Amino acid sequence: MSQDHEVSSTQHVSVELLHDINAAFNSQDADRIALFFAEDAVFLMASGPEPEGRRITGREEIRQVLAERFSRIPDMRWEHIYEYIAGDNRAVTVWRVKGLATDGTVLDYQGCDLWEFENGLVKHKDTYWKIVDA
Repeated sequence: MSQDHEVSSTQHVSVELLHDINAAFNSQDADRIALFFAEDAVFLMASGPEPEGRRITGREEIRQVLAERFSRIPDMRWEHIYEYIAGDNRAVTVWRVKGLATDGTVLDYQGCDLWEFENGLVKHKDTYWKIVDA
């Protein structure tokens, strides 16, 4: 899939789509990543003020939060490990995230995303990762 990510109303989740999303995240281009999300998408981050993590709602808010994250962790990257696809619109991806934040915090966690798609776009993304104890 190209950087311009075009979607048809009949597109179902595929391994190619999941890999394209991973490549977009690794590009650290928040505009490119946002193209994969529905206008009213929900992204539940791994940490936050609620038991579900931090809830980000809407394509534009998702884009803004990711742009802020990449400014704090400029080399953040995800090493794709494997994926599961469940039916036409659900998937799980397992990955390892690494990066060095501008405050010196080192990221090196294994995690997963639970994905739900609608019309070929991300409708819901729920992120989990392991917490490493020293």
